[in-house]
Amino acid sequence: MTHKIEWTEQTWNPSAGCTKISAGCQNCYAETMAIRLQAIGVKGYENGFEFNIVPCRLNDPLKKKKPTVFFVNSMSDIFHKDMPLDYLDKIFNVIEQTPQHTYQILTKRADRMLEYFSHRKVYENIWLGVTVENKKEGLPRIDFLRNIKASVLFLSIEPLLEDLGEINLSNIDWVIVGGESGNKARPMAKEWVLNIKQQCEKNDVAFFFKQWGTWGADKVKRNKKLNGKELDGKIWQQFPEIIEQQFAVV
Repeated sequence: MTHKIEWTEQTWNPSAGCTKISAGCQNCYAETMAIRLQAIGVKGYENGFEFNIVPCRLNDPLKKKKPTVFFVNSMSDIFHKDMPLDYLDKIFNVIEQTPQHTYQILTKRADRMLEYFSHRKVYENIWLGVTVENKKEGLPRIDFLRNIKASVLFLSIEPLLEDLGEINLSNIDWVIVGGESGNKARPMAKEWVLNIKQQCEKNDVAFFFKQWGTWGADKVKRNKKLNGKELDGKIWQQFPEIIEQQFAVV
């Protein structure tokens, strides 16, 4: 699927649709896109944003020999409550069969992710992450994540909705930060971002600033392209060392 996600190479959506469970879901980009895909008859979106599995896309990574970094379920959540356990196992069977690829798995259902992997192996080509949008709903997910052993554990702090204060970054390898986009976007303050960046530097955690979004660093609302990706005049897009060669970044 075509995407504009800077921190991955390709998306893989063996399921589609989701359910809103926290503040970060309020202006979900995937929901808006799902309605568009429904209108043009794309498989998996017959019922708009309603969760469903899409078996016709299950084996897509098996067809690609070139090592690729896949973001799994950019249009859904792999640990959604309605994801059948047997189908979830099939997804991870495909991952096991394609060790040349790297799979980035991001969820807001951190509790189910921890439960699933408490009885199963996390393959070496899997990165696990959780969304952290605020203190109340986002920060607790990190505690579930840090108790899973994986090649890379990461946080997607997007949209960042408030100052997160002190973050426990123990066992965390990578932090991605970004502001919200769209007409209904909520603003993100520069001070909130710098707080996270400083903690990443202190804890030797790779820091990736994705974008300002609709609201700029000057707190002015405009097209997100005009707001850019610079933080204090510099692009901060670090990757964990394990992936640097694949992305050809310095």
